[in-house]
Amino acid sequence: MKKVITFIMAGGKGERLWPLTRDRAKPAVPFGGIYRIIDFTLSNCINSGLRRIYVLTQYKSISLHRHIRMGWSIFSSELGEFIEILPAQQRVGESWYLGTADAIYQNIYTIEMERPDEVLILAGDHVYKMNYYQMIDFHRSIDADLTVGVVEMSKEKSSQLGVVEVDDVGRVKGFEEKPRHPKTIPGAPDKIYASMGIYVFKCKVLEEELIEDSGNKSSEHDFGKDILPHMIKQGYKVAAYNFKDENKKEAKYWRDIGTIDAYYEANMDLVAVEPVFNLYDKDWPIRTYQEQYPPLKTVFSGDEITGRVGLVLDSLVSSGCIISGGKVQRSILSPNVRINSFSEVYDSILMEGVNVGRYAKIKRAIIDKDVDIPSGAVIGYDLEEDKKKFLVTESGIVVVAKGTKIK
Repeated sequence: MKKVITFIMAGGKGERLWPLTRDRAKPAVPFGGIYRIIDFTLSNCINSGLRRIYVLTQYKSISLHRHIRMGWSIFSSELGEFIEILPAQQRVGESWYLGTADAIYQNIYTIEMERPDEVLILAGDHVYKMNYYQMIDFHRSIDADLTVGVVEMSKEKSSQLGVVEVDDVGRVKGFEEKPRHPKTIPGAPDKIYASMGIYVFKCKVLEEELIEDSGNKSSEHDFGKDILPHMIKQGYKVAAYNFKDENKKEAKYWRDIGTIDAYYEANMDLVAVEPVFNLYDKDWPIRTYQEQYPPLKTVFSGDEITGRVGLVLDSLVSSGCIISGGKVQRSILSPNVRINSFSEVYDSILMEGVNVGRYAKIKRAIIDKDVDIPSGAVIGYDLEEDKKKFLVTESGIVVVAKGTKIK
């Protein structure tokens, strides 16, 4: 795999995830208690044997840089391994990264320096398990110029995704961004192929396409919108690779964490009795960075009259948390969260450093880092009242932004 270099696109604003992206890039948003979203793509790289990785960053990237530095400094430079962060530098002009293709073009010198046979380009904001080596092997076996990773999805979801059109032999014929009337999979009129934001290029082909695209003033400099259609028009061999899941579940699992509701649902997938996404597979570990915290502690007073019980049911609870006489059910608690006496937390996501005061009640909410919930506060039970103070999504998820001062 030394003949492959990997670029991870991690500079997106994630505007539809606001306010979770108010202070951080989308790939740096916490997920599943102890992880960041980018950890899943990086873990896939390591588990696939890919250890020559560039991470392209731009928007509010300080916490992302810190996370990668502290959690992913696991490579040996003496063996030619690396993970390097490439922030936008205006290296080839006066603009920042204008699109996914432009981000690679502005770092084309790294490709020229490494001289790989193939270049793998990945999105850093999806949750899934995939062996990229198998996709690269497929790309080589058919001698494709470009191979696009695709996943089967219901036709009804096309308006939220980039849709790849293929012919009967898996050759890519077209691409549409969020179409209302998509081209379906041959022989499956109720299914589409959604682009996973994964591309394997022949190195020489990629360089030629990036240079040509850089001079096109009408281009948005995006792989899906510009590079892919241009290559199809020019007659390049562009193939689709159907996602092979390493999650070891009956249904394939790939989630685009594009909205607050999608983020919430993907987190809730983890607390089910039979989680649809498996974090416990030792053959495909998901690694991250964790600070040194003591173990979870629950406090039970034995007071049956007042009901002061430290109770956790069907939840993920991280290190450093203290459940001091409160109740947590179907929820995810990041490190260093405290649930005080007589409080109740249901179907919620609480991030690092959240403190829930006595008698507080929280339901179907996302509480970002370092928020102090006052004693007796009620969140998630009266959405009209919540809308006066917080963001409330269409499905009724209440989002309390990082560091919010609640009166």
